[in-house]
Amino acid sequence: MALLINEECIACDACREECPTMAIEEGDPIYFIDPDRCTECVGVYDEPSCIAVCPVECIVPDKDNVETIAELQYKYKSILAEEE
Repeated sequence: MALLINEECIACDACREECPTMAIEEGDPIYFIDPDRCTECVGVYDEPSCIAVCPVECIVPDKDNVETIAELQYKYKSILAEEE
């Protein structure tokens, strides 16, 4: 499933730089994650890198965007193909 940044976000920018698919964008007043680009770092890291660097633990699973590991892997491969 994609991830979601909740209202506890302090807009510190730590997560955005860590995202390998550039799914995290600056919002007003908090950052947000594009569910169409979020792969939970499947195919890149063992765990979502944004969660690991978030100082306030405001990144949580998005229950409205549930995906299997296979779907996340396919999405990651599709994003890589777009960039070529």
